[in-house]
Amino acid sequence: MTINTFLAVYLGVFLLCTAADMAIDRINAAHSKKHGPHVPPDFQGLIDADRLKQIHSYTLDKTALSLVQDGVGTILFLIVILSGLLPWWAASLKTFSFLTGGLLFFGVPAVLAALIDLPFDYYRLFVIEERYGFNTRTPALWLSDLLKSFSLAFVLGGLLLSLLLLLIQYGGTIWWVWAWGLFFSFQIAITALYPTLIAPIFNKFTPLESGSLADKIAGFAEREGLRVKGVYQMDAGKRSRHTNAYFSGLGKRKRIVLFDTLIHSHEEDEVLAVLAHETGHLKKHHIRKQVLFTGAASFVLFYMASKLIQWDLMYTGFGFDDKCLYVGLLLLALLWHPLGFLLSPLAMSLSRRFEREADRYAVVSLESATPLIKALRKMARDNLSNLRPHPLYVRFNYSHPPILERIKTLKRYPSERNPLK
Repeated sequence: MTINTFLAVYLGVFLLCTAADMAIDRINAAHSKKHGPHVPPDFQGLIDADRLKQIHSYTLDKTALSLVQDGVGTILFLIVILSGLLPWWAASLKTFSFLTGGLLFFGVPAVLAALIDLPFDYYRLFVIEERYGFNTRTPALWLSDLLKSFSLAFVLGGLLLSLLLLLIQYGGTIWWVWAWGLFFSFQIAITALYPTLIAPIFNKFTPLESGSLADKIAGFAEREGLRVKGVYQMDAGKRSRHTNAYFSGLGKRKRIVLFDTLIHSHEEDEVLAVLAHETGHLKKHHIRKQVLFTGAASFVLFYMASKLIQWDLMYTGFGFDDKCLYVGLLLLALLWHPLGFLLSPLAMSLSRRFEREADRYAVVSLESATPLIKALRKMARDNLSNLRPHPLYVRFNYSHPPILERIKTLKRYPSERNPLK
């Protein structure tokens, strides 16, 4: 395939962003290694030199795998683009209807990409995670999870793509408005239904057992006016020893989920502090804000897509002789990739802001920062979290503030309840 000016500019930007992303990974690994010998004051007595060495080795091993995977992915992507495989594949589908052709044009490459990722996922779980004592998943469970994930992607992704293609074909000049409404509604539906319909496909969720912890949580919920579907314990330990908790759902389906590994490895006041943090997300309407932000951003993107999808230069630049609109969708996704990398600091910054707000809520609601600090310190130790990530890496990749920064900020928060009233 001949490299024209358009393609040369695109590949230049793509390779520059890819190189920057990989360079940030390497900078972060080097930064972690540089600060390796010194245990931070906030972790004195909790982490010793051997544990700190483990943390840095874990960070380096994950970074090495990520760099290899990114490198392989970039090489294969360049082969596909420069060999003319996409124009050939599009030409092969001309005898099919617009809907069938579009599904095949997206579906076959998506399956191939997923298959290419499988060895890396296997190595991550059964070599790296196994090496550091995290993995509890069996190969059979791994295969079962893959089949479930592929089935969900096939059904939900196929349905969504089919509706999108039909809107493009029959929606006229305002197809993008209907398409945006479809995707926004789908996002809200998935967010609302995920806790009760999708998550249980992979894990078992049970109401928190009665006892001292449940009593403390009930008292906290009553005091804070907490209205959720419930507080659930998830059997995360059958896949990993990592600890975590999260809040999900909308409306009456809202629920707080605590990993069983978190409950078993933390004291009750620490678990309550984690729950208070998750409650902060609820009280501050963070999921709702994220949905609205994504909806507004996607409205702009769909409008831009409606204009760019008619851009002849985009098709000829990638080697296509004909302007087929489902091909245009894929090409727009290719153009989005570098832009997504450049905009990622904005999304991460918003997420970190939400986490700080949830931390502050936890401190005020419990009238003390100590339980949450204790919980975060243990979670960092148990998860082998990088204690000193490079600031540039944080900017592009961290949805939560780095642990040392987070603890420092927690210590400054007032514990009075008035600021939240």
